[in-house]
Amino acid sequence: MAEETANDAQVAQDNEIALSNEAIQGDELVHVEELSQGDDLVQGNELVVSEVTTPTIGTRRRRKKSLVWEHFTIEAVAGGATRACCKLCKQTFAYSSGSKIAGTSHLKRHITLGSCPKIKNQEQRLALPSTGGTDNDGEGTIERRTKRRYRYTGYANAAFDQDRSCSYLAKLIIQHDYPLHIVQQPSFAIFIESLQPRFKIVDVETMEGEVYAVYQKEKENLLQAFNTMPGRISLTIGLWTTSQTLGYVSLAGQFIDSEWKVHRRMLNFMMVSSPHSENALSEAISMSLSDWNMKDRLFTITLDNECSSHDIYSANLRDHLSNKNNLMLKGQLFVVRCYAHILNAVALDVIASIHGVVYSIRESIKFIKASSAREEKFAEIALQLEIPSTKTLCLDVTTQWNTTYLMLLAALDYKQTFTTLETCDDNYNEAPSAEDWKKVEAACNYLKLLYDSAHSIMAAANPTANIFFHEAWKLQLELANGTGHEDPTFSSIAKDMHERFDKYWKDCSLVLAIAVVMDPRFKMKLVEFSYSKIYGAGAAKYVKVVDDAVHELYKEYVAQPLPLTPAYVDQGEGNNGPANANSSQGAPASTGDGLLDFDMYLSEIQSSQPSKSELEQYLDESLTPRIQEFDILNWWKLNTVKFPTLSKMARDILAIPVSMVSSGSSIFCAGTGSHMLDDYRSSLRPEIVEALVCAKDWLQYSPPATEAPSSALVKAQGS
Repeated sequence: MAEETANDAQVAQDNEIALSNEAIQGDELVHVEELSQGDDLVQGNELVVSEVTTPTIGTRRRRKKSLVWEHFTIEAVAGGATRACCKLCKQTFAYSSGSKIAGTSHLKRHITLGSCPKIKNQEQRLALPSTGGTDNDGEGTIERRTKRRYRYTGYANAAFDQDRSCSYLAKLIIQHDYPLHIVQQPSFAIFIESLQPRFKIVDVETMEGEVYAVYQKEKENLLQAFNTMPGRISLTIGLWTTSQTLGYVSLAGQFIDSEWKVHRRMLNFMMVSSPHSENALSEAISMSLSDWNMKDRLFTITLDNECSSHDIYSANLRDHLSNKNNLMLKGQLFVVRCYAHILNAVALDVIASIHGVVYSIRESIKFIKASSAREEKFAEIALQLEIPSTKTLCLDVTTQWNTTYLMLLAALDYKQTFTTLETCDDNYNEAPSAEDWKKVEAACNYLKLLYDSAHSIMAAANPTANIFFHEAWKLQLELANGTGHEDPTFSSIAKDMHERFDKYWKDCSLVLAIAVVMDPRFKMKLVEFSYSKIYGAGAAKYVKVVDDAVHELYKEYVAQPLPLTPAYVDQGEGNNGPANANSSQGAPASTGDGLLDFDMYLSEIQSSQPSKSELEQYLDESLTPRIQEFDILNWWKLNTVKFPTLSKMARDILAIPVSMVSSGSSIFCAGTGSHMLDDYRSSLRPEIVEALVCAKDWLQYSPPATEAPSSALVKAQGS
């Protein structure tokens, strides 16, 4: 008998959660534990579980159909009895004594009335609202009944919300650049129906509204963040063209917050009739600043344009905006050229100057990699020639010059192998000549400077403005020295590179130098050192330009009102106030050591010498040690109280986006000019294009969506 009871218990456990009886009300499928005459089945999204059980027919034990068996397992105990064990808290309850079944009412109470500590804790975390008088879908009022109601809140039976689902779909489209008309694709509709048949597929126009609603909500959040921004904002300006006559201007803002963290956010993506026009660009900038309530907070703008008349373009843009905005330092720092852009532009010029050789090497590598036999033959020749290189031949991506540089660098090591292969294989006739290889060597020599500089910038965790001076002055010096190379092949390439980079240096060296002065590891010392290398005997006048600009800019910040800050007392500095009320005003306090005359002497010196400004104090202090883990933003955060005015100046300067490439992105993919908007987005209304572009940027910084609750049964309160 005990064996039979145990077997029956095992059968019951194997067949638990068998909800085979179904009833339909309206369009919804409802599972009920048992059906008996007079039972209410379903109201809204709630399941009404009847307490009535149907007697077993004959001796066959019925299958476990109650919903509670999703939470309990049956365990055999001594004497042929069985107990129900809660899967969550592991408490056990009487179920069968061998001849009599205790029922499931006490088990339901355990999971629905908060008796289970696991479910209770989960409810407190989720803070699930009461259904009150209306269910989650608003489908009608739920009246209080004597029967217990249970609603599913787990993933499989979560309360469905059409509006929330549409919002999530809009975010999916935004974040992954899906076309809006994906909602009209039959395969998408079938997929959605398989997940949630109750979801009503919307049309393209409705989805546009959902996208715009997401954009508006995220914009409000960003506006609130800008209200707490302590400093100024600098903009990056990107130009976009379309297959039509119209163009777009992208505006992103970069700033440092009150916690000294750098942020960059897309602000606008605006359609303009002539994106390369100074008038159109200045109007777009003015509209953006007005839109974001930052008319008086513009510091600099960074451009990626490469027009020959950059000086005229910048001057006109400065004039247009200076009438509407208060520009610092009379606009001398206002227009900045993108450092990533100039690196890419110079590199592409070098590659273009030897395009014939690049083509030959590219075709040679294609020939060798066309079959394994050719690769083996090439490797065999390299082994015979005792080529020491361990580099692997690789093809480049023509739109990324760094891959072309690596292709040329690897091929250069195997130049003898290519020549020998041409004599061994009649099908191969693309081997570069000795003169061609010299061009490749010269090109790689100078491309390495650009390549290393780009990697140094990309390696920086926080690409603040101070790090760019180091790269720019070394590049300027190397290219200037290269113009005097004894080999005409080398000097020719260096001259072309220097001519282009020197223009960038003249345009941007001032803003780069001021930024590095705000680095306590270098201050003016690195400017003096580097300028002596670049300009030689004439360095003093260029150093003076930087020094004057730093002091003049500081004066402008002094003239601005300061927020209230606590007083700073340096370590080791005593209180300059009188020791007691009887001391005469201005007289030093006696310390009782017999040196009152000495104290008076010190007081006279201090009164005769004007106190130093924050800037002078900062520049006169010794340099901060150069350590690899140095965090310049954290340094200024810690020294804000000591330098309240200078720290405001440092905050704005360090936030200048010298490169338009965001942190974590590749400089080599930045391009060298206008971007092209695809035909699909060009066909959309301008406000929808802006919503898609901006919201995609903002959503990556938004907190993740709240996960669905994992508890399976939660008691719904009656009204």
